[in-house]
Order: sequence, then C-alpha cells, then structure tokens
Amino acid sequence: MTKHLGYILILSLVLGSCSTTKHLAPGQKLYDGGKVTFADTAGNVTPKDAKAIGAELKGLLRPKPNSKILGMRVKLWIYYKTKTNKKKGLRHWLNTKFGQPPVLISEVDVDKNSQILQNRLQNEGYFQSQVSGDTTSKGKIARAIYTVEPSVNYTIRHVVFPTGKEALDTAIAGTAKQTLFVTGNDYNLDVIKSERIRIDARLKEEGFYHFAPENLIMRVDSTVKGHMVDIYIKVKDETPDAARRIYKINNIYVYPHYTLKDTSAKLDSAVKYRWYYVIDPKNTVRPFVFKNSVLLQPGQVYNRADHNKSLSRFINLGPFKFVKNRFEDVSTDSSKLNVFYFLTQYPKKSLQLDVLERTTSANYAGTQVNLSWKNRNAFKGAEALTITLFGSRDLQFSGQNGGYNVYQLGSQGTLSWPRFISPWDFKSDNAFIPHTNLTVGYTLVNRSKLYTLNSYNGSFGYEWKENIHVTHNLNLINVIRVDTAHVSQQYKDSILHTRNPTLAHVIDNQFVFGPSYGYTYTNTTETYKTNTYYYNGKVTLSGNVYGLLTGADTLRGHVSKLFGVPFNQFVKLENEFHYYHKTGPNSTIASRLIVGVGLPYGNSTILPYSQQFFIGGTNSLRGFRARSIGPGTFTPSVDVANAKGFLPDESGDIKIEGNIEYRPKLFSIVYGALFVDAGNIWDLRPHAGLPGAAFGKGFLNQMAVDWGVGLRFDLTVLVLRTDIGFPIRAPYPPGQPYKFKTQNPVFNLAIGYPF
Repeated sequence: MTKHLGYILILSLVLGSCSTTKHLAPGQKLYDGGKVTFADTAGNVTPKDAKAIGAELKGLLRPKPNSKILGMRVKLWIYYKTKTNKKKGLRHWLNTKFGQPPVLISEVDVDKNSQILQNRLQNEGYFQSQVSGDTTSKGKIARAIYTVEPSVNYTIRHVVFPTGKEALDTAIAGTAKQTLFVTGNDYNLDVIKSERIRIDARLKEEGFYHFAPENLIMRVDSTVKGHMVDIYIKVKDETPDAARRIYKINNIYVYPHYTLKDTSAKLDSAVKYRWYYVIDPKNTVRPFVFKNSVLLQPGQVYNRADHNKSLSRFINLGPFKFVKNRFEDVSTDSSKLNVFYFLTQYPKKSLQLDVLERTTSANYAGTQVNLSWKNRNAFKGAEALTITLFGSRDLQFSGQNGGYNVYQLGSQGTLSWPRFISPWDFKSDNAFIPHTNLTVGYTLVNRSKLYTLNSYNGSFGYEWKENIHVTHNLNLINVIRVDTAHVSQQYKDSILHTRNPTLAHVIDNQFVFGPSYGYTYTNTTETYKTNTYYYNGKVTLSGNVYGLLTGADTLRGHVSKLFGVPFNQFVKLENEFHYYHKTGPNSTIASRLIVGVGLPYGNSTILPYSQQFFIGGTNSLRGFRARSIGPGTFTPSVDVANAKGFLPDESGDIKIEGNIEYRPKLFSIVYGALFVDAGNIWDLRPHAGLPGAAFGKGFLNQMAVDWGVGLRFDLTVLVLRTDIGFPIRAPYPPGQPYKFKTQNPVFNLAIGYPF
C-alpha cells in the first residue's frame, strides 16, 4: 500500500507540474525563455564562435523564465498549490520559500534585450552588428527569438603607451611589457577595463597613492583598414597634481585598543618602538608585537603590496577582529604620508561549549562535549592560551563490536605565539604571520569490559605559510606516552585464545619522541581553474639519534630505555595527493592517492599502535567497515572472535589507497556522487599470528575494491553526505568466504566531503 501511494504521489506531481498553465488568466502566456539565432550570410563568424557567443548572449536575457527540474516547473506548481491570502502559516511559508510566481511573456522587453545584446557584441569588437527581436507562441507558452546579424570583429593592430617625460608617463610606459593588449587579438571593452586596473595596480607599487584607473583614457582608432584598431593609452588632462606625485611614508602610528568612542588622535601619548609609534595608554599590548606586522617604513616609497600584507598580518596576530587604516597627507604640497592603523580587539577571554553528535561506518554513535577557555592575549604579547576539557562516548549498537563502547576523558592546553620563538631571527615578508605552538594533553581511554589506557602527549614547533599555496609545519619535538592502566581478564583470554598479535599490540605501552615535518601545497581555493591540486607530505621520526647512540637492537635482545622506559624507534613517511578536474560549471571529477610507509627498526619491530595506518570507513573505502581491512590478506576468525564478542581494529605499517569520484550537481543544493575506492594496509615484516599480513610483490592482488553512489546536501554552513558502498573485491585469499559479509552494501552518513 505504501509503495503504491508513493507512485501515486509522484504521478500527481508530474501531472500537476505539466498543468501549471491552466491557472493563467485569459490572454496571458507563460514565458518559456529566449533563443539566440545567427543570420550570418556573409560568414563573419565560425560555427564554433557563434555557439560560444550565442550562449553568452542568452545569459544576458531578462527576465529569467520559471526554473525547471527534469523538465517540470516544480516551483511554479508549488506556487499555485500553496497560494493563499494569509500572511503567515504553513501555506504562506511554502509559497514564499519554495514557490515561484509565473513569468509572463508580457514582462519581456524584447527591444531592450535586443539593445543589450547589440551593445555586448560591439563591446567585443563586432562594431557593426545588428540584433532584432520577436516573440512566438504556441497555446499558452511563448518564447522570445533574437536574431543576430554579426559583423566582422575588429582586432588590435598597435598599442601606444605615453611618451612624455613626467614621472607618471614614464611609470605607465614601464608597464608595457605586461600589457593585456596583444597584437592580433580581438578588441574587447572588458580587456580595456582590466588594463586600466592593471596599470593602476602597478602604479600603486611605485608610490602613486592618489592615482586611480579613472585617470586613464584609452583612445581607440577604428578607422584603420582591414577591420583593425589602434589603442592609445593616455593620462587625462584633468588628472589632479596629487595623482601625478610619488609619495613616501612619513610616520606610522598603531592603535592596539581602538574603539568607535576614540575621536582623538592622542599623538602626545605615542611611544616609539623602532620605526613605528604605538598609542596604547592602557598598555594592553607590548609594542614589540607589531614588528612583524608593520611592513612599511619611514622614507620608503609607498606600495600597496606591503600595505595589504600588513593588514593581513594584523588580523593574523590573533587578538584583533577589525583593522581600519588611514593615510593622511602631511600637507597639501607635501609628497609624504602619515599612516594610521586602528585595531579593534576581541574580548580578551572567552568560554565556549561545544556538543558534537557523530556516527561512523563502524556502527558507532557518539557524543563529544568540549569546554574551552581562551585568552587571546595571555602575556600582552598576542599569545593565545587555550585550555580544553573534553569527554566523549561512542556506542556501537550493532556489528562485530556491539556493546564494547569507547569512553574518553581528557584535557589539552595550547600556547601559541604569533612569531618564531628561537635563537635565530627568522624574517618573512609575506601576508602571513608565523606561529610557534606548545601543546600538552592527557586522555583517559576506556573501552568498556576490555581495557583502560592513559595517553599523554606534548609538542613544540612552528607553523608558517611560505605563500598562499604552501604551508610548513615543523615540530622540533613530539612526545606521546601511552600506558596501560587496566586490562580485563576477558581481553587477556582473547589474546591467548586467538593468538592475534594485533590484540596485544593495542595495549602495548608506547613511548614516542622525536621531530616531525609536514609540507602542504594547495590551490583548491582557486575555483575558477579547471584543474586544482592538493598535496600533503609528512615525515615523523622517533628515537632515531638516541637509538643509534645506545645501539638499540631489539631483535638481538638489546632494548634501550629512556627514563627507565623502552622507547619506539621508527621513520614514518606519509603522502596524500588530491586532483580535481572540472568537467563543467557544476560537475567535478575528484581523485585521491595515499601512500604511507612506516619503517620500525632498532628498538622496534612494528610501529606503535598510535602511529599505524588504518583503512576502510566513511572517508576511506566506503564499501567496508572502518578499520576492518587487512593487513594484507589476513582476516581474523569471526567465529573465534565472536566467542569473545569483539574484533580488533586492523592496523599496519604500510598503506596504499586510491579513490576517484564524479560529483555532478543534480538540482538546488543537492549534488550526486559516483565513486570507486581501492586500497589496503600491510605490515613491513611477517609476524606470528598474522599470516598474509606482510607486504610483498603481490600487493596489487591484495587490494580491496568497492564502488558506490551518494548524495551531498550543501547547506552552506556544512555539507551533509550520504554514501552507499558496494564491495566488489576483498583482499582475502581465493576460496576463503567473506568474513564480514562484505558482499552487502554499506551505508555511510557523514559531514563534509571524503576528500
């Protein structure tokens, strides 16, 4: 019955969408859009150009017709079905929120649209083109037809820059090599506008503070034979003297505690620090804080690049939410500028409570509560001190680990300095402030009925951006210490009964100490590009130098200790590469490759559990449960494990994973996905109890593979994602049955894109 009712509702919607014209009054006709055709008997444009120009011109037509979904005017249908005279209520809300009133042909000004199209053609060099418009109708549906008679487009023959001897003329002529005008290219008014902006931007780097693009005029001579033009670049005669001068910086003033109530300059309270003055009667911030933010200096020729970098750096300091800037002429006949930076502070201290709900593809439903206290200017040096208390629980209601819930309780403190804290004076002149970070934390992990772990962590290092694309993270020291507080008898019996070393490895005490370095490159924010990339590489070291000095070699029975505790010794390399290709304005192909290798040696034969790789789940292989694949062809015995009630999370020293996903926009806020995932993890060396887990030359035949479909709902503030993954190949040896029923689809619910 329910199934049939669904069909009836769909059929009603289709029929209702097709009958929206029945609500029109007599004589009214629904506008179904405009069409642009070419009457080009002279062959002035090629078919390819005509198609491109036609698409561009069609986008200029107004008004837009009623929107369609799969050929149906659903919003118009909603408008009619929910129309009401009431100003509130559900019908009114549906009508105004989702409905769309009819667009009638009577609302279309054909002559005005024709003039707009003709102007656009002339702006693109088709100077003598003509456009005429008319309407046509069939029943209660009408369309507008625009006929284009294109002329030959004009191209650029010569570009002439100013030849005068004044500083302004010389500066403009000096930008000629970077001009946007190219001999032989089509004339285009938009290029002329862009050229004026380009020249102005260059002049702003050479001290012409008061110059503006409007001070330039581009004279176009179209009388040249052969449908060509000459362009003459000239400074307007009425350009004021101030716009012709090169300005230098005089004094620089910084107001660290500015409010709208401050109406006085308070220059008498200015305190000079190096090359700038700080006006802060309440002493809220120490003057040295701004030495990496004030990039302009007295006597320097004004340039907008350093000025913009300074504004960005003031914001990146942390305590300031607004930066207002003002330049003032020292006098009317002077070529010097005083610079004022007015900084509005955030509240110094804040308290924030976050409650997070989450689900995972391992059938866990979880809740996490974070209570964070933050001081944005802890020691008057713009240091950000954050202390967070957190607690979480993850409950599994089904699957192999049902009833073995995970609880976590802990705290973390972070102190971040907006500068390098080091014996060396590192300097950078870009728009980004470097940061030095100190972090310490503790977490109590309790997996009910199994074990309890104490985890301690600490790090000290630097984070800085080389430019807008490149970020570096260098931790001089990372320390991780995991101690087992309690292990249940059930878990101990499982280790003995299954002889699975992974179970024992989870509760091994861990002591990791050493540096790490991460490099990130991305241009994915440049959405106008057809191809964009993301790469993150990281190397992590532990106990390397100390292990070599002490001759650590656990395989020969020589286990080294630090502070009386055996430490882990390894080198770990991680690489993650993303490639995005736009196949259209609303569709993208996204791909990802992950390769990670951990090399335990000396004091270790396997990576510590906290540093190992995992695969499977919501953001990985979506056709398999989280952490259920590998290592290699190894799979634990479900029957044996179920006797004890749970299965371990599978981990390894090596990881290879690849994903590819097609992401088309379906309608409104809904995007689709068609994806394929493949990958596995392996141990570097063979281990007793883990047959088939070691990496070997047959690794390609051990890849798990899945495919699937999904929907993404772009809600602006977040993306809600649903995926259904279908396993098509498991890494288990031929003839061995699927231990996790991976032939069945796996549903994933998550926030954000998987990569």
